[in-house]
Amino acid sequence: MSAPTHHTAGSPRSDRRPSLRGKTSRRFGCLLGLLLQAGDCLADGDLPSAFSNQTTIRNTRHNLTQRQATGGPAGVIMDTYRNDYGQVCVYCHTPHGSNASVAAPLWNRSIPSTTYTVYSSNSLTQTPSQPGSASLICLSCHDGQQAVDAVMNMPGAGRYNATPNPGFLSTWSNPSGLGPFAHLGLNEAECLGCHSPGQTPIYKVGAADFTIAAIGTDLRDDHPVGVRFPAANGNGTDWKTPGGSVTGAKFFDENGNGRMEKGEIRLYDYGGGPSVECGSCHDPHGVASVGTVFNATFLRKPNSGSAVCLTCHSK
Repeated sequence: MSAPTHHTAGSPRSDRRPSLRGKTSRRFGCLLGLLLQAGDCLADGDLPSAFSNQTTIRNTRHNLTQRQATGGPAGVIMDTYRNDYGQVCVYCHTPHGSNASVAAPLWNRSIPSTTYTVYSSNSLTQTPSQPGSASLICLSCHDGQQAVDAVMNMPGAGRYNATPNPGFLSTWSNPSGLGPFAHLGLNEAECLGCHSPGQTPIYKVGAADFTIAAIGTDLRDDHPVGVRFPAANGNGTDWKTPGGSVTGAKFFDENGNGRMEKGEIRLYDYGGGPSVECGSCHDPHGVASVGTVFNATFLRKPNSGSAVCLTCHSK
């Protein structure tokens, strides 16, 4: 578990503008010889991608066993910076030994003790608090505080550790890869050393730009999470009324069938009233839009005409 992270007030963060720090340079320098042999594969810009974003989570960026690039050395490089467990679901879920401290189904990641700098605005009628479970599970990768492969229960016998750490993660043996010597988080000094614009080809290796996905711990430039949905809603207010209700949530029942379906915006209630969280608008497994193609950025519904925003906001 990492120590709490505290931020002081000031201008919005700039941590989404990556720079190569010493730690990154040392790690990537270990692969310099391999990269120099890559030739044309080192062209700046994305290589053909395996992420088709359709049909199943296996074809999305949340399948951490995939190599983003279908050619070049990127797949080999990834094997040195994250464990390829050979299973799609294990990076978030486990059937046994799950993390019971967070309200998420069979959660397989620890939740570091982190204090987030929350959104603030003079126009807010509700005061955001720290993120709830339906945001913390997303932030367990997207805040960059721990490695993306930091799971509690790795596949196979004798691979359980309630507080995953690099030493534990390094016990994984990947027969098809080089073996991990670093376990990287989604932050500027680690994953973004390749997955960000502006890097020289020797580092970028055609990797996709993940900068916007590196949210960090300063949430002031993101839609507020951990914020109560106004109790005064409906006609004459700025808020629409969620018509559906299930245990632990209210939702906007767009088809009127009374079931909270994955394509419907929802509000999570942990006992203090319905609140907006990351999972209110996003489904990490993907939601089909037209045909088998998923909505962009894992949205629960397409945002054409600001449809996502106008589900809650009456404007």
